[in-house]
Amino acid sequence: MNWKIIFQLSLLGLIMAFATVFLLPEKISGIAWLPIFIFCAYVIARTCQSKHFLNGFMVSIFNCFWITSVHLILYKQHAALNPDMVQSMPHIFANHPRLDMGVMGLVIGVISGLILGLFAFIASKIVKPRLAV
Repeated sequence: MNWKIIFQLSLLGLIMAFATVFLLPEKISGIAWLPIFIFCAYVIARTCQSKHFLNGFMVSIFNCFWITSVHLILYKQHAALNPDMVQSMPHIFANHPRLDMGVMGLVIGVISGLILGLFAFIASKIVKPRLAV
């Protein structure tokens, strides 16, 4: 596992966390994730010698932490920009939307981890790794 690359790539998730609180509605942010995933998969394929899937998965787990934390801390601002998301979120815990968001953030983090892991695995079959000097 390349923890340095995992952490560095996860900072894109931190940037997206603030972007989705103040700039991008959830409907648009989904589109923004595709180029981020492609970029991350390429970097993982170039820099990691093995465990491409696991490195990609862990980037998304770190992303999940950043995004969920920022959304929970800045809940009122996030809810104001995304009222449809708040209404459509499953209400697992009655009258506790932050707990609901935390659970959904974890679920979305795991699902996106599986997707980014797959992207990284596929990229590792296409992209030649950079040789260590």
